[in-house]
Order: sequence, then structure tokens, then C-alpha cells
Amino acid sequence: MTRKSRKLEHLHYSLQICDRAATAGWEDIALIHQALPEISLAEVKTDCAFLGKPLRAPLMLNAMTGGHPDTAEINRRLARAARRAGIAMAVGSQRAALDEPALAYTYTAAREENPDGVLLANLSAACTPAEAAAAVEMIHADGLQLYLNVPQELAMGGGETDFRGVLANIATLVQCLSVPVIVKEVGFGLSREAVTALYRAGVRYIDVSGAGGTNFFAIESARRGRRRPEMEGWGIPAAVSLLEALQLQRPLFLIASGGLHSALDVAKGLAAGAGLAALARPALQRLVQGSPGELDRWLEQMIGDLRAVMLMAGAADLRALVRKPLVITGRTAEWLRCRGVDVDVYARRPG
Repeated sequence: MTRKSRKLEHLHYSLQICDRAATAGWEDIALIHQALPEISLAEVKTDCAFLGKPLRAPLMLNAMTGGHPDTAEINRRLARAARRAGIAMAVGSQRAALDEPALAYTYTAAREENPDGVLLANLSAACTPAEAAAAVEMIHADGLQLYLNVPQELAMGGGETDFRGVLANIATLVQCLSVPVIVKEVGFGLSREAVTALYRAGVRYIDVSGAGGTNFFAIESARRGRRRPEMEGWGIPAAVSLLEALQLQRPLFLIASGGLHSALDVAKGLAAGAGLAALARPALQRLVQGSPGELDRWLEQMIGDLRAVMLMAGAADLRALVRKPLVITGRTAEWLRCRGVDVDVYARRPG
């Protein structure tokens, strides 16, 4: 099985395998309805900035694909949708193009389609400085996503099993690259301990990518012809991962991702303190199983619904949203309290 073929299989199984049974935890978080918001919908603004560039809304199409001829058009259409919506985008792992330069066009298509937008390169956190620089240059990226994927590697036939030195390598990459480094998980979440270690290594941008969304353990198991349900529940729920990271109160730019399906989910992550919300599979489904037009309409609806939720919460902009009270209950609250996080402080926000 070549890396190129594996890229296509990842796409196939990510669309076929439903999100894991364990939830992301967003259902345990509630924004409080304000019956007297004293603002109009016309006043509600979702604009923000990321990596020095303006965005119409705090959204990103997260790393999905590239590395196979059939994926070039997908990246092109995703980038076109990101440009039209005024949001950020990340390409999938560029390892395939580093190993086989003729495949670079499957990634550069995204930059060609969105020359001025926020576009992130993507490689394993174990990559070399030269590889990282090449990935950034390939698509003239605004930043580099370094992914951590221990469970995926263990589930993959012939995957990596030695993860020594990864943290030191990340610290080196932060120092030597000309663009910001964004460390992300691939769907299993980042613990408070991991976030602390990354902060000490110099990382200032973190995508929690928690459990509850696309399950790469299930995808790799399916590729090998044997699902392992008893292992597919592994990981930190996305909401828990985000709130654990926020509890550290470090000057970090946090990206909420993992199991986000609606504008209400997105609003909860932003209200908790994330600077951006990232989605992958829901966008890919609408593009591949629907059409580019369907993806465009979905993104417009997402932004419109986000503005509506902000109005109902009494927030005219994103700065106001992060001051609004949140009630955290259920398994998410129980988990966080066991970890020493005071969830009640969110409910006592003054608004």
C-alpha cells in the first residue's frame, strides 16, 4: 500500500465511518439565553484576525486531504469555498509531496484558488526543519500545523511506534521556522499536561482536536479489514480538552475542533475561550457527497446561525461572547472537576 493510495482510502473511510459513539462533550455546555439582548442582528459581528490576516468569521476548514491526483480538485474546491466564506483553511499532510514532488500540485491548488487567504501547511511533528520549511514554501503557507497522531500510528499497519524526541523536535521547529507553528491532535485531544509541555517548548498556537469527531483509529482499523470497537473510544472529548487547556491561563491561541457540527457548537467553543473553531468531516461530506454549491450554502448558513446564536446570548461581537456565562454539566463537568477545574466560574461570568 503506497502513501498515495492511503490518502485516498483515508478520504473514503472518513466519509463512510460515522463519528465515534463517545461524544465530543459540546452537548454538556450551554450558553444562557438572553431575552433582552438590547442589540440588533445587524450589529452582530463575527469578523476577527488570524495570523495577521482578516477573517469574516472565526472558522477554519481543517486539514483533510492531498497527496493523490484525485484530491487536487477537492483541495481546490475547499479553498474556493474558504475564500468565498472568508475563513481559514489547512491542507492535509504534505508528506506525500515531499516524498514524490510530482504530487505537489494536489496541495498548491489550494493556494492558487485562495492567493490571499489564511492557508496552513501540514506535517507530522516528527518532521525535520528542512521538510517543514519545504512544506511551508510549497503552498506559501501562513503557518504550519504539526500533527500528533500516536493512536493512528499504532492502529496503522507498519506505523511509527517510537515517539521519543518529538517534543524537542517541536521546540526546534518553533525556533527555526519563519511562520508560526500550530500543534494539533488528529482527533484524540490534548491533555493539560501536553499543553503545558508544548507551551514550555515555545508553542503559542494549539488545536485541541479532541475526541468525538473523525476517528482515525477506526479509519485505520477499517483499512486493515478489522474494526476494534473496544479501542475506538480512546481519547479526551473535545470540549474537555479545550477547557483543560483554558484552565492553564497561558497566553495561547486555542483552536476548538472535534465533533463540531453546528453554529451552536462553534459558539460554545468560542464562548469558552477558543480563538477559532475548525471543522473537517462535515464540510467534506457536503462537498464530496453533495456539491461545491452545497458547501458554500452550508458555510453561509453556519456564519448566519453563529450571528443568531450570538444575538440570543446578548453578544454583539466575539469579545463580548467570551464574557457570556456558560453552564457546564454532565460527563464534561464531572471529568473537569476530577481534574481540578472549577467549572462553576464559567456560570458566574458577569456577561
